[in-house]
Amino acid sequence: MESFYQNLPPEAATEIEQIARLMYDVRSARDEVLARLGAADDAQALQCIVSGELPEHPGYEHYLSARILADLHGQVRADLAARIAEVRGQ
Repeated sequence: MESFYQNLPPEAATEIEQIARLMYDVRSARDEVLARLGAADDAQALQCIVSGELPEHPGYEHYLSARILADLHGQVRADLAARIAEVRGQ
């Protein structure tokens, strides 16, 4: 199997690997926040807060953290896709 990084310039491969790692770290942090809330996603976390299953404080702050991390993950993912397209000349 051919390595994804094989035909990339070394500096581009390093940058892409760093962005991919950041994307993984952000997703993992979001998953940890949701696990502390006992929720599968941020919508479920919010519903548990609204229904009183979770305390408003610090539940809502954790919910906001999960939302921010989800937004950041999406941005990093878009940045990664753009960088890969740039390197491939698309």
